[in-house]
Amino acid sequence: MDKKGGHKYEAVKWIMVFATGVCTGLVGLFVDFFVRLFTQLKFGVVQTSVEECSQKGCLALSLLELLGFNLTLVFLASLLVLVEPVAAGSGIPEIKCYLNGVKVPGVVRLRTLLCKVFGVLFSTAGGLFVGKEGPMIHSGAVLGAGLPQFQSISLRKTLFNFPYFRSDRDKRDFVSAGAAAGVAAAFGAPIGGTLFSLEEGSSFWNQGLTWKVLFCSMSATFTLNFFRSGIQFGSWGSFQLPGLLNFGEFKCSDSDKKCHLWTAVDLGFFIVMGVLGGLLGAMFNCLNKRLAKYRVRNVLPKPKLVRVLESLLVSLVTTVVVFVASMVLGECRQMSSSGQTGNDSFRLQAMSEDVNSSIKTFFCPNETYNDMATLFFNPQESAILQLFHQDGTFSPVTLVLFFVLYFLLACWTYGISVPSGLFVPSLLCGAAFGRLVANVLKSYIGLGHIYSGTFALIGAAAFLGGVVRMTISLTVILIESTNEITYGLPIMITLMVAKWTGDFFNKGIYDIHVGLRGVPLLEWETEVEMDKLRASDIMEPNLTYVYPHTRIQSLVSILRTTVHHAFPVVTENRGNEKEFMKGNQLVSNNIRFKKSSILTRAGEQRRRSQSMKSYPSSELRNVCDENVAPEEPAEKEDLLQQMLERRYTPYPNLYPDQSPSEDWTMEERFRPLTFHGLILRSQLVTLLVRGVCYSESQSSASQPRLSYAEMAEDYPRCPDIHDLDLTLLNPRMIVDVTPYMNPSPFTVSPNAHVPQVFNLFRTMGLRHLPVVNAVGEVVGIITRHNLTNEFLQAQLRQHCQTI
Repeated sequence: MDKKGGHKYEAVKWIMVFATGVCTGLVGLFVDFFVRLFTQLKFGVVQTSVEECSQKGCLALSLLELLGFNLTLVFLASLLVLVEPVAAGSGIPEIKCYLNGVKVPGVVRLRTLLCKVFGVLFSTAGGLFVGKEGPMIHSGAVLGAGLPQFQSISLRKTLFNFPYFRSDRDKRDFVSAGAAAGVAAAFGAPIGGTLFSLEEGSSFWNQGLTWKVLFCSMSATFTLNFFRSGIQFGSWGSFQLPGLLNFGEFKCSDSDKKCHLWTAVDLGFFIVMGVLGGLLGAMFNCLNKRLAKYRVRNVLPKPKLVRVLESLLVSLVTTVVVFVASMVLGECRQMSSSGQTGNDSFRLQAMSEDVNSSIKTFFCPNETYNDMATLFFNPQESAILQLFHQDGTFSPVTLVLFFVLYFLLACWTYGISVPSGLFVPSLLCGAAFGRLVANVLKSYIGLGHIYSGTFALIGAAAFLGGVVRMTISLTVILIESTNEITYGLPIMITLMVAKWTGDFFNKGIYDIHVGLRGVPLLEWETEVEMDKLRASDIMEPNLTYVYPHTRIQSLVSILRTTVHHAFPVVTENRGNEKEFMKGNQLVSNNIRFKKSSILTRAGEQRRRSQSMKSYPSSELRNVCDENVAPEEPAEKEDLLQQMLERRYTPYPNLYPDQSPSEDWTMEERFRPLTFHGLILRSQLVTLLVRGVCYSESQSSASQPRLSYAEMAEDYPRCPDIHDLDLTLLNPRMIVDVTPYMNPSPFTVSPNAHVPQVFNLFRTMGLRHLPVVNAVGEVVGIITRHNLTNEFLQAQLRQHCQTI
């Protein structure tokens, strides 16, 4: 690519980043509009029925109406998950794995996006204790992965031939931008979204990517803000509603001169709340992990209908609990004057919905409201605003009951077969906890200066931090959502304390679900004690490799009997190579390629004024030694000849019954192999599909050449070796892989310390890291599996036992 092409590529990338942000904002607008529509319809019908039946004594009919709404919507959400199972849950663990370098099948497909969007719409409107913010992150990531490709595997259609971004690295960058845009659209927090993508996902980052991700997040935020403000207020271009979840304005009443949002004395209470939030979050994660394990053993192996029945059972129990608690357990509390006239935050709420729909007066006389029904019989966002800004009091008994019921039902709900987020349930549960602490401090300790909304916000941050264990990004997200920078210090301290407390017992909820899926996720860094290990201690020495010139028969056998994603390209080192070159064009081509690379290295050595004779490589000595090596006995030559034949045609047919390396001797496994490069499985299959080969009677120069565009044409769905029509291939033909291999991949020395290896592997976004000794011989390979914490711990124990 020349300079002009590079500028064009960069310009197109900025355009696609902007398009990803705009589309993510529009998806958020679609979900929010229909969730509000269905929720208002449901609560409007049920509230009217409750008011009528409270006098006629037919509340059971109202409960049946509510059950009819909720069960129907949850049933639809469960059916969509049956269509695409990866659409279940929040999607954050899957996106975290993808950005960490692990491809989860189907996670960024168009069908997943459609099932996710409509599924979260139905599950949220269906009354389950789930949020739509987590699935927004997944939706943004899918848009980031699909839009720049201009093709859909689900539709089996390519819109037009778009020549850009045909690599995993470009796709991963767009997924990072899309995930950040999802956070920005959900919370109106573009900076928090950028930090979320950096903190929770991407292993490779640079300054240019930071700008693009922030631009994508801003595009999503202001797209959603523009349309929501115009639709709800009729004021197009006013930008009054930045995100799906709005915390409102935190402000003391003008009549209360002693009120402050928070003081230095309150920091002590915030630290204690952080500890309690970490403990409660650890308990939530522990219970949810046990439920997830139970589902893996007893629900997932059974017919798919069982998953739908579990979702319907959760919906049934949740609806009954909400209805009964609202009717029976609530207390009638006096409305405050500010609750009637409305302060700034309530005016913001009144613009979107009538105040009477937020404050429920079930079975309560005039000028009072039912506090339990106000929390349970409202959308979750409205309940959060009530806890943050309602000046009227909530009974401590009501808050305790609400917290316990919501905690248990939210824990049971997360993990069932519906699209579901966890941010809003955690915030609501934590806000009730914080409001309870404020009530206790006001009523029983006599601290009159306390602002209840601040404690509700800190409680929400403490519980959410104890569940998800996010620090930097969550701090900024909450600050941007409150639009109050003075909350920065208390929120940061609370989240840090909650994370440290929770980490003492278990991992965050997303890391737990990643572990349950068995995904080899790489952390930010290794433990200090891993410095005792070297690359040679953790590498895989049993290599499956190919030669620069290899028969189609051998390539097909290797590809069909292994699942490796890449293969080292090597040549062998022998002392009597001239004898083996006679009468065998395949062997001759491989040896010539090896000698050309050796002579190049020898020239470099000569330029460094070093003697080639002193170079310890066995292959250099073979090329440069003037003395003829003594002849080997006939039996030895026969043995070497057999080994050579076996290595170049190692498999008797195209369908071997066992792994090609199982019956190799130790001498065959660990013979010196000169490393020349790395070639991907997808590249080898593409070469076979397109018939890139030459016959033994021809020169390798007669082999057809493919351009980069032709090699990347089938991305991201490269052909599979098992779909290859073998009748079209001549197994005796030879493939020259040297024009297509990566001749200079990242490599490490066998003596490199594991932390160095880990940092190189993670920060550069690698999949394979060959281990090459000082003389250019490959001695092993390191993959993601070799760097997981469990594998490293096992190798460390083994290392300590051998010392």
